[in-house]
This record gives sequence, C-alpha cells and structure tokens, in this order.
Amino acid sequence: VIFVIFVLSVMHVNHMFVWMDAEVVAEDSIIQGKAGYLNPTFFLIRAAVFLGGWILYREVSRRLSLAQDEAQDNKNFVKNFRWSAGFLVFYLVTESMMSWDWIMSIDPHWFSTLFGWYVFASMMVSGITVIAMVTIYLKSKGYLPDVNDSHIHDLAKFMFGFSIFWTYLWFSQFMLIWYANIPEEVTYFVTRIEDYKLPFFGMIVMNFVFPLLVLMNSDYKRVNWFVIMAGIVILAGHYLDVYNMVMPGTVGDQWFIGIPELGALSFFAGAFIFWTFRSLTKVPLQPKRNPFIEESRHFHY
Repeated sequence: VIFVIFVLSVMHVNHMFVWMDAEVVAEDSIIQGKAGYLNPTFFLIRAAVFLGGWILYREVSRRLSLAQDEAQDNKNFVKNFRWSAGFLVFYLVTESMMSWDWIMSIDPHWFSTLFGWYVFASMMVSGITVIAMVTIYLKSKGYLPDVNDSHIHDLAKFMFGFSIFWTYLWFSQFMLIWYANIPEEVTYFVTRIEDYKLPFFGMIVMNFVFPLLVLMNSDYKRVNWFVIMAGIVILAGHYLDVYNMVMPGTVGDQWFIGIPELGALSFFAGAFIFWTFRSLTKVPLQPKRNPFIEESRHFHY
C-alpha cells in the first residue's frame, strides 16, 4: 500500500512531496541542490529496496523458524540468527534513509542529523507496545499458556525504557535546534508550536509524562489491563507524533482530526489485525525446537 502511495505521488495524484513538482524545483535553489538525491526515480528505487529487503527478511526468518520446529539439530536456528544479525545492520541503515525520504523530505528545506534515530525510537516503542498488547490478548484466550507475569513485566519495561529513549532523542533534537536559533532550522518547531499546540504538546504528555508516571512502578507492569491501557495511550501518542511530522508540511495550519484521519487509522489498524491474526491461525504459536524454549518457559523476574 505504501509503495502505491509513493507511485501516486510521483504521478502527481497527491501532492505530499513538493520537491516532485518541477515548477517548484525550478524556483527553489535549495531543492535544486538536493535534486541528486531527491528525485522521483531514485526515490522509488530506494523505496523498493527498503520494502523488498524488509519483506525478504520476514519471509526467510519465518521459514527458518518453521523449519527449526521439524529439524533434528539447530542449523536452522543458527542460520536465522545470522540472517537476523545481518538484517539488523540493513534495517538500521534503511530505516534512517526511509525517515529522510518518507517523512523529513516533506519539509525539504529542513533537516536534522538525529531524525533517523528519533523515528526509530518511535517505531521501536510502538512495536514493543503492540507485541505486549497482542501477547496479553492471546494469553487471555488461552493460546499462550507458558507466558507468565514476568514476561509481561519485561515487555512493559521495554515500553517504559523506549519511551524514555524517545524522549531523550526528542529533547536532544528540540533543545539543540531551539538553542542554536538558526532560522532555517528553528522554523520547523516554530510552525508546530504556533499552529499545532494541542497535538504537539499533547504527544509529549502522552509519550513521556504518561509512561513515566504509570509504568515506573514495577507492580503495575504485571497488571494486564494496566499495560493494555498504557499501550493504547502510547500508541495514540505516537500517532500524534507522526501527525506532527507530516501535517505541517502538507496542509500548513489547516489541520484537523476528522473522518479522513480516523478512517485511514482504522483501515491500517484493521488490515494489521486481520493479516496478523490470520497468519497466527496457520501455524502453532509456540515454537517446539527453539534451543532457548525451556529458559523462556521458566523465566521469572
């Protein structure tokens, strides 16, 4: 779906990226200086490499994991480990480039060398939160009998830890740009503070203040409904984070959260739920021959 959106952007069906408009580029010397990187053809090639590499790893890792269940040795596990180590390097590089291409280039005059890490932190805490929520749901339905409160506690610790990591990167980026007060850089935050007060400050509360207050207590991390409640707020907060990154460069100060925004969110959430739970019905949820399955089964904190 995301690649189709980019193709439509190149075809000028939508106008998310102003640097794809030849008339704008002709009158903008800054964008002209970035044309070697920000051009439609190279943009689509990079997007295909990113998405293709991520999908390839997903398929290879899944097949090796399933093959390990039927094997008599740990060769598939070792192969999966090596693929995962290589993919980690690939992902860190392509995720940073993805954040430049798909988000930062919406404001082509502005850039931040910390932006890739910042987006990574947001993706990481969102991913861990979804894993925790899906795990709690499956456990409540009796599909994960070996998952105990210590497993949930650890997932909640990651939710808390990466929320703090996200805050560290957000403040590092904000503080350095605001303190330097260079017009080309500080305009990015001035626009968001002046025109997006509610979503801008709201996402800081939801992504930092809320997790700090509710997930710091160790006992609360073992309460399933509490982790679910915290997860919903965190995911909503990071939706607002992406909203703040994208909307000022596309609609200016004419922002609103209505049926189009909620409809798009519902579509992708529904697609994720359908595809994920459909896939979970095809194979056993618990691996049978993972070398660390016993350590995981008896895990306690």
